[in-house]
Amino acid sequence: MDEKTRAAELRRMLNEHNYNYYVLDAPTIPDYEYDRLLRELENLERACPELVAPDSPTQRVGGEAVASFQQVVHRVPLQSLQDVFSPEELLDFDRRVRESGAAPEYLLEPKVDGLSVALEYENGMFVRGATRGRGDVGEDVTENLRTIRSIPLKLEGAPAELIVRGEVYMPRRTFERLNEERELRGESLFANPRNAAAGAMRQLDPKVAAARGLDMVVFNIQYTDREPFETDSAGLDWLRSLRFKVIDYRVLCEMDEIQAAVFQLGDQREQYPFEIDGAVVKVNSLAQRDALGETAKFPRWAAAYKYPPEQRESVVEDIVIQVGRTGVLTPKAVVAPVRLAGTTVTNATLHNQDFITEKDIRIGDTVVVQKAGEIIPEIVSVVKEKRPEGTSPYLLPAVCPVCGAAVARDEDGAHIRCTGAECPAQLLRNLTHFASRDAMDIEGLGPAVVKGLVDAGMVKTPADLYRLEKGGVAKLDRMGKKSAENLLAAIERSKGNDLSKLLYAFGIRQVGQKAGKILAARFGSLDALAQATEEELTAIDDVGGITAKYLTEWFAAPQSRHLIAALKEAGVNMESQAVPVDDRLAGITFVLTGELSGSSRKEAGEKLEALGAKVSGSVSKKTGCVVAGEAAGSKLRKARELGVPVFDEEQFLILVGEREGDAEALLGLLKK
Repeated sequence: MDEKTRAAELRRMLNEHNYNYYVLDAPTIPDYEYDRLLRELENLERACPELVAPDSPTQRVGGEAVASFQQVVHRVPLQSLQDVFSPEELLDFDRRVRESGAAPEYLLEPKVDGLSVALEYENGMFVRGATRGRGDVGEDVTENLRTIRSIPLKLEGAPAELIVRGEVYMPRRTFERLNEERELRGESLFANPRNAAAGAMRQLDPKVAAARGLDMVVFNIQYTDREPFETDSAGLDWLRSLRFKVIDYRVLCEMDEIQAAVFQLGDQREQYPFEIDGAVVKVNSLAQRDALGETAKFPRWAAAYKYPPEQRESVVEDIVIQVGRTGVLTPKAVVAPVRLAGTTVTNATLHNQDFITEKDIRIGDTVVVQKAGEIIPEIVSVVKEKRPEGTSPYLLPAVCPVCGAAVARDEDGAHIRCTGAECPAQLLRNLTHFASRDAMDIEGLGPAVVKGLVDAGMVKTPADLYRLEKGGVAKLDRMGKKSAENLLAAIERSKGNDLSKLLYAFGIRQVGQKAGKILAARFGSLDALAQATEEELTAIDDVGGITAKYLTEWFAAPQSRHLIAALKEAGVNMESQAVPVDDRLAGITFVLTGELSGSSRKEAGEKLEALGAKVSGSVSKKTGCVVAGEAAGSKLRKARELGVPVFDEEQFLILVGEREGDAEALLGLLKK
């Protein structure tokens, strides 16, 4: 079989497997076999670029990042639906439909809580996709949509022109996994799946969108040049035959049955892989739709029934504390079982101590519980008149319930956090941070591998990484002998890192990369730093009183001392390797702005810091010099307004000794 024939066969097989997996949710081959076929196709296309086809599965990984999104004028506007909030308003909608002379049959569907988009096909090929935007004009997000595997890139038997509308969403399981990974990396969490999906669609780099694991269902034919269908349900069946993913749950009935179906759908909402924020009620006949027409904002033939947040009374039987992967203590109310939004609720979040105090929630209280955003059960209020005698206000514990270490309140918020360096609840987060690039830089030790090591019981503290053996690591999922060897080699290399990287890897509060470098250079060894007093620490530039307090408390904690001893035993370097060049820029604060041709701003800042300078992100009267590259903006203007010396890139290079010139004269300008 020649390369062209084999490439076509591989595309056919892989697209078929994609359809089975992402649309039908019925995979027919193992992931390993799929990956093997995809790798074969990638190799073929790499060797013969002319074989790359628009519908190739290899084109889903994301193309080049774009500078900005182009506007798209929708051929058919993507209208929103009129919301109704009660059975009475739903009956009013039906009355208005019937006043037009129609005797309608209605189609009921779940209203997926996602991001509405339009997909355009020409001669069966996917050519463009755009967000709803303001309805008549949206944004071109074609490359991001290509990464969604349930969207067909090529349609068999399609008309010359076809535009369909659908909803991009993030499946619940994907949302939970994504937030777990973000928590491990110390990143802010997404509030809900809809926000996560919308954010992914607006990523300028398609590779970022591809990593988000989005999905899509199609629910309407916006335009086609083929003969029209008589009903919406027939059109949806046709879309399914073209291999689009459509919603399986559909109810056809009269209005007297619709109300019961709406409530039944609400009770069953938890069974769907996506969040729903209501039920869509549509006239099924397309001829009747044309007769009903539309207003400037809404079609007259459809309405969206929005489910009100259900509220029920229950009793707080207990308050338990969960310790998150970043050490935050989160109180949870254990409540008497109550039915809400289709599920039985037995607990509700209490957020933090401030929330408990504000609402005065106590064990034994009768409370009103609801689901916030149909996702998380929470307590709305306390029914004070039903409070039993003898209750007392609830206070979070002073020590971590998992490891017994002291807890501390965040200085900038309401969170109370465990300070234990070896707290089991924080193990995944601590290990992921410890191995990250700016910390110990252990290549290959990402969140998935960290989780595998922890789940296998091979690692309980960062020090255990240095005791790993090849045989055990090779048995991890998707690892193998060679990968295990590479990982262990990376771990071994990390032993020789500078003390500054180890300090950052510890995850001490307010001790970032910059502080780690300053402390390592100042004290020279971890032992010397551990013995430093708060007074000695606060005497150092850039180390304030709060940071000094966190440092001394961390070094005094038994878990920290145990971790340090174990790392020493493993042979991890605890000395500063920095060789001071000179400190001729000590006491001078620099601000970098614009683009430098020879280095990034981060690299330029490191060169200045190596000479004792301080690098800041904002210009003030205390700024000693602004280094301005190409396209410098407001910082340059402010420097000139304040009379701050401004150096160009040539002067900067002379100052740091990378270009010949009178560096002493420049230094004299800064020390006037």
